[in-house]
Amino acid sequence: MRSRFLTAALLALALPLSASAAPSRTLVFQGGTVLDGSGGRPLKQAAVVVRDGRIESVGLAIATKVPKDAEIIDFKGQTMLPGLISDHSHVGQTSGTTTGSQNYTRENVQKQLRQFAAYGVTTVTALGMNRPLFNELREEAHADGFSGADLFGAGQGIGVPEGGPPQAMTNNAPDQVFRPTTAEEARAAVRSLKKSRVDLVKVWVDSFLGKLPKMKPDIYQAVIDESHKQGLRVAAHIHDLEDAKAVVAAGVDILAHGVRDQPVDEAFVNAMKERGVWYVPTLALDEATVLYADQPQLVDDPVLQPALSPELRAQFEDAAWRKKTLADPKAREARHALETNLANLKALYSAGVKVGFGTDSGATPLRIPGFAEHRELKLMVLAGLSPGQALAVATGNAASLLQLKDRGRIQLGMRADLFLVEGEAATHIAAVDRVVGVWRQGRKVAGRLPEAPAPAPSP
Repeated sequence: MRSRFLTAALLALALPLSASAAPSRTLVFQGGTVLDGSGGRPLKQAAVVVRDGRIESVGLAIATKVPKDAEIIDFKGQTMLPGLISDHSHVGQTSGTTTGSQNYTRENVQKQLRQFAAYGVTTVTALGMNRPLFNELREEAHADGFSGADLFGAGQGIGVPEGGPPQAMTNNAPDQVFRPTTAEEARAAVRSLKKSRVDLVKVWVDSFLGKLPKMKPDIYQAVIDESHKQGLRVAAHIHDLEDAKAVVAAGVDILAHGVRDQPVDEAFVNAMKERGVWYVPTLALDEATVLYADQPQLVDDPVLQPALSPELRAQFEDAAWRKKTLADPKAREARHALETNLANLKALYSAGVKVGFGTDSGATPLRIPGFAEHRELKLMVLAGLSPGQALAVATGNAASLLQLKDRGRIQLGMRADLFLVEGEAATHIAAVDRVVGVWRQGRKVAGRLPEAPAPAPSP
């Protein structure tokens, strides 16, 4: 019975809205609080007018003229945010408890994009490991009628022969990652990505705790140089401070993960600021390694339930799996990485380094799309950011990282990608879990998260 209810919830997330459910193209949200994505003060007792998918006005409800043809939505006691934007996720890598190229299908990717949208994530960056189908999927996701998150990405990305991304973990097909052995092969890979019209270039520069060969400097220097010649920016997968310093010195534009081996130092902070490099901490990545083994009760969390496949639920409920997970040396490594990452995020944010938003969700089954982004926001607050600051990172900052000028803010002329939640999100980050509705270009694409089904009775 439990599986049947869960399957129904997942199907509900995966289904597009019917044409008969299409709302008026003019909407007026009245009476609640608006966080506009800039990091400024909340606007209370606000009104937001949306016409034909764009924001027409934002102001006090008492001073806003309501168009005659508008659908009025009362959001008293609620907070309106711009749709969340992920600067680092993956699509089509996982299904249930499996990871691999067999999961990269149109149906699976679109289901995952709808799952992101159900959690308020309206734009997703698939940062590498994409198959040729990605170009078609991106165009479909850009279309006005799509009911999931919009999609951007880095195409295949550029990795290391016998190195990152680890084949044993990802089960990638040859068409999912370039693995050049020379600088000229690296440049050729970049030119191929340019022809595919990628939004970014991704490189893996990491030895994965010394277990795999690391990308050589001449390779990533060639990738960065050629990318810039082609008008593309480069995001680097790193783990250690040493590698982060090296790629920043080589001209990288984005660090796609936080530094997790040791505290950042003043020289690194200064280099990030002087060069304007973006920093995406992905705190939830390491937490996910131990979260479900540490907290098996999460299987009944109504926020997780809609995204939890029956296969994953069975794994999380398996005492043997939990014991093995917590006994694995990776658990200790993940705890250290998370602790270090939290402290480094606070130091870099406080110093004025540009911080983006991402989780590496979708790269492995434990990094659950949508739910991971909600965990990331809570971890950012745990690191020392205020809820308002964390939400500004996940909206306005995240859009700026992607150089998207049409979203991430609730301002005149912007896309009406909106995320409505119960409560005051500027002071209580858990409010993001109380989803009221999600709109993409003024069309409602998701409502409240399905309630958790009651536990099945014991036989």
